[in-house]
This record gives sequence, structure tokens and C-alpha cells, in this order.
Amino acid sequence: MLFELVIAGALVVLYGAFWAWHSQGAGKLTQAEIDQYLAIIEKLPLPEKGVQAFTARLRAWAEADDGKPVYMFNLIHFFPRVRMFPGAPEFKGTPEEANAHYEKGLIWLWLSHASYPTFIGTPQARNLINIQPERTWGNMTVVRYPSRRTFLKLISHPTYAPLAPYKFIAVDLDLVPVSTGLVVPDLRWLVGGGFAIVFLLVGWLHSTLLG
Repeated sequence: MLFELVIAGALVVLYGAFWAWHSQGAGKLTQAEIDQYLAIIEKLPLPEKGVQAFTARLRAWAEADDGKPVYMFNLIHFFPRVRMFPGAPEFKGTPEEANAHYEKGLIWLWLSHASYPTFIGTPQARNLINIQPERTWGNMTVVRYPSRRTFLKLISHPTYAPLAPYKFIAVDLDLVPVSTGLVVPDLRWLVGGGFAIVFLLVGWLHSTLLG
């Protein structure tokens, strides 16, 4: 019995640590924080006109912070070839390779900020509804951030600046922040987990009543 209690206690502690990591950065941004982060983001090595428009929209979004987690939808259109701009690194590969380099470099930043992709997919076909002007998508990625603060903190991190140009020489990007709504995991895991809980509960009740 003591062994089981020790294991249970250890698991509770580990889950508490995981919960704390997953919730880091929660809470509403202050105006001082927004100004501090945007002052750094404005200096990112991105296309000049692009970064000005980006920071203007980013400020409005940050100032409307509700303190809740954010799901960032990345709708990606790959250029036919990399497009260089002043301050961008020399890169001889394809746009897909440049974007892969960017995402690989983000892994540590994502995890250190309790952020991670929840979905990455490649379109099977062109848009099935003919909406003009039509755009073709090469990839769609959804990334979960604990808060708007976390997103600003991540893209103003010193490690992010050398990575950012690899994204923007490779793609046109629609970046859409979405509030947390209903998130349904794969139903196979839900049903399997439910059956496992029922099995363990029945086993515990059986051993308790008979033992």
C-alpha cells in the first residue's frame, strides 16, 4: 500500500509541474508589456512594409487581451522560389526547405514557452469552393499558445530574430488568432480512455468488496 501511495504522490507532483508549465504566461497583458514587446518586434529583420503592418495589427490584438489561451492558424502559401529582402540571410534551398528550417528552429522556443502545434496538415486539393481571388495553400498549421503574452514574448525572444527571415523569404502567410473553443481529440482515444477507466474502477471495486 505504501508503494502505491508513493507512486500516486509522485504522479500528482509531476502533473502539478506539468500544469504549471502548461499555464505559464497566463493573465492579461499590461500596456507597458505591450510597448516593451512591440519595440523589439519592430526591429525584426522582416520586409519593411510587412513588419509595419504586422506590428500595427499586433498592437490592436494585444490591447484587446482577454488573458486566455490562443490558437494561431497559419495558412501558408509557398512562393515558387525564395524571395530575398534587405537583411534576409542567403539561402540556396527551396521555400519549403526554408520554412522547415524556421520551424525546426522554433521547437525549443515553442516548448520553453508551453506552446506547441496541435495540427499540421497539407491540402489534398485546391479550394473546393471557387472564392475569388483564389489562393493556393501549401500547408496549414495550428499552434496553441497559453496567452497573447506568450506569443509576444516568444517572437520578441532573442532566439527568434535570426529565424524569422527564413519564414518570410519562403511564404505568404495568413496568421489568424482564434479564441479557445471546443477542442475534440480523436474519439478513439476518448473511448479507449473511458473503457480503461471503467476497467480499473471495476477492478478496484471488485477487489475492495471481495477482499
